[in-house]
Amino acid sequence: MKAILTVIGKDSVGIIAGVSTKLAELDINIVDVSQTIMDGYFTMMMMLEISEKTPEFDEVAAVLHALSDQLAVKISIQREEIFNAMHKL
Repeated sequence: MKAILTVIGKDSVGIIAGVSTKLAELDINIVDVSQTIMDGYFTMMMMLEISEKTPEFDEVAAVLHALSDQLAVKISIQREEIFNAMHKL
């Protein structure tokens, strides 16, 4: 299954490292990534490949929510089909 992860917040050291390390611990592959800093605010979007070895989606979302508190950013994850349905014209 593929998922879309977004990270938004005030720029600080370690955001990419923190997110990518946590994804590796969860056995989630980063397929594509785009990130930028706009006027001191960090934004990142990732396409992820979630394998059958990965914990359940709700557990992944909970772990990432806890990480967002630790990194002082907002992390959101959605299944690809939900993301596509929400952004279809």
